[in-house]
Amino acid sequence: METFVTGAAASFLAGLGTGIGALPVLLPIHPSEQTQGVLLGLGGGIMLAATSFSLILPGTEAAIALGYASPTAALIMVLGVLLGAVLLWSAHNHFPHEHFFKGQEGPSVKTLKRIWLFVIAITLHNFPEGLAVGVGFGGGDHTSAIALAIGITLQNMPEGLVVALALRELRYSPQFALGIATLTGLVEPVGGIVGAGIVNLAQAVLPWGMAVAAGAMLFVIVDEIIPDIDQKSMGQSGTLGVMAGFVVMMFLDIVLG
Repeated sequence: METFVTGAAASFLAGLGTGIGALPVLLPIHPSEQTQGVLLGLGGGIMLAATSFSLILPGTEAAIALGYASPTAALIMVLGVLLGAVLLWSAHNHFPHEHFFKGQEGPSVKTLKRIWLFVIAITLHNFPEGLAVGVGFGGGDHTSAIALAIGITLQNMPEGLVVALALRELRYSPQFALGIATLTGLVEPVGGIVGAGIVNLAQAVLPWGMAVAAGAMLFVIVDEIIPDIDQKSMGQSGTLGVMAGFVVMMFLDIVLG
């Protein structure tokens, strides 16, 4: 129960990162497209490192600790990553949603306003992050899980700002943009509760949970964040942002883990 509650609380705090990052939308500032691209790159790099160092590697170690041979542990991680990607791919194709830059995806629903299509898209994006934090704490290794939660929080902050700025471009008020950015981050505790709950019920599923969470996050990085970086950043600025975010998360994981 303690790890369950901790995982839910940590995913809630990580989700608040979107609201904290969106606070500058209340100020009379307008970051350039290039700056927003670099910020998205930072978030993408953090997620990529978290996928590798905080989910795949600990998941492999957990599988080996359960008695699996190294090739079997590797196969579990491969299948879990692919399963996580398939689940997110299926959700993207069955839930109507719209990205700020890629446009509408999934079934066409004319009765929904664009703002709610955006909200659904961000929800699909944030759920795997909460799932990853919940699985991390559910596994009992709180040190590595804390590093993951910090990384997800840092990743959410630039994302929240970019989302709020995009809503402002759609002529929504600063207060409304901040509120929506904050609310979309609060789906992460739902993912955290699911992840921590599943792992607490059976520790044997811990490697699978970490692998599925990693696959879902990897899908989000490739399908959503990288295209958004390409749209906003100029030249290699977005790439440099990804590199910076990756090394920041790598540093956190090594120091705290």
